Amino acid sequence: MILAELGEAPGEIAVIGLGKSGFAASRLLLRHGYKVYASDAGTSPQIERGVAELRAAGAAVDVGKHDLDRIAHAALVVTSPGVPPDSEALRAARGAHVRVLSETEVGLRALGSGSSYIAVTGTNGKTTTTAMVGHLLRTLGHDALDAGNIGVPVSEVALAGSPPAWLALEMSSFQLHDTPSIAPAVGVLTNLGPDHLDRYESVRDYYADKALLFRNATAASRWVVNDADDAAVAMASRALGRHFHFGRSRLCEMVYERSGSPLEGWLTWRGQKVMRRDEIPLLGDHNVENAMAAALAVIVADDRHAERSGLDRVAQGLRTFEALPHRLERVVEREGVLWINDSKATNPGSTLVAIRAMTRPTILLLGGRHKGEPYTSLAAPLQAIGKAVIAYGEAGPIVQSDLSNTLPVHLLGSDFGEVMSLARRLAEPGDVVLLSPACSSYDMFRNYVERGERFRELALEGGEAA
Repeated sequence: MILAELGEAPGEIAVIGLGKSGFAASRLLLRHGYKVYASDAGTSPQIERGVAELRAAGAAVDVGKHDLDRIAHAALVVTSPGVPPDSEALRAARGAHVRVLSETEVGLRALGSGSSYIAVTGTNGKTTTTAMVGHLLRTLGHDALDAGNIGVPVSEVALAGSPPAWLALEMSSFQLHDTPSIAPAVGVLTNLGPDHLDRYESVRDYYADKALLFRNATAASRWVVNDADDAAVAMASRALGRHFHFGRSRLCEMVYERSGSPLEGWLTWRGQKVMRRDEIPLLGDHNVENAMAAALAVIVADDRHAERSGLDRVAQGLRTFEALPHRLERVVEREGVLWINDSKATNPGSTLVAIRAMTRPTILLLGGRHKGEPYTSLAAPLQAIGKAVIAYGEAGPIVQSDLSNTLPVHLLGSDFGEVMSLARRLAEPGDVVLLSPACSSYDMFRNYVERGERFRELALEGGEAA
């Protein structure tokens, strides 16, 4: 029994949210013999297709609503990462003192000790870092999968049968909140900054969930932390285990020894040269930090990886890593204008690193659903490189108020076609059009992926991909 604490006759388990995670958790629980009630407040053709499968397997399912009384009487509630903590379904569960677990928790319990995992969290960079970790593990010859918040539910991995030797596991703050057994072989904290203030009452509450990465730390734990981030270092310092740092200080295990231009310098591991900076095929210094975090995590995961042959394979893996879609993705350069899709930038901190990666006059597309943090932190770097801001969506007036004294801000509504048309009119040869919204997408799109794909579609009209 993967949920042994519920006993031999556990009653019904309620699964909230029917995205990928909810469907995977429901199927996994059904396979292990549990009674399942699954529900989602929304509906879509994709959900309807999955619902038919769940019902055929014996689950009770509601679409377009939640049966709050049924949830309140469940033996356990399993939540998907996209379900807000203050949703009526989760409020009903907690109000009735029903225990809530994440889909990740259910998946990890089903995998048991069959897979080791490197868990990555942080405010920014965690998806790219997780993907790099998985890629490096595979380059080193390991059977490894990327899972968690990166898009593949852990429950889906458990359903596949033979577990991989390693997981590269991205953990959001919401997942950490409800994953009490989290105990990675290596834990990575990329950085910390305000985020999700539309869901958390304060930055302190948000940080408290991030700190749950360390909740089961032991003397055998290994932690990888950004040496340049004081908040991250302070948070990790309280955890038992061995601590490893990446950054520019010679005291770090993994160091970026920069010299000359931004593309010059070396990544080194305890004084040994691993690779040149210009061999990392990604834009921006923040991606150097992501590369260092991933490389360091993989190196300390297995002593053999720190041998010269292992370091050479790590370098090979970083050289062959390709930028993920919607993360500073070069879409097309046409008539001298470069169009870059950074739709995954859903907070000002992410947009800040994107702006700092630009080297040409930049037209910034900024807007969506406001998440509670001001945009004033973008003013200084925009003064250096920005040409104009196109503010759109629900957050548009706030963006205009925060940045109108910095550079021209063009306020539009919620027609993304109009946003792109204005960007095309403003752009001149030598410019960059950068979609880095600093907001969630939910006022105009289902998710950041749909937003990024719409940007790509409109940017490519009449041209070919970069």
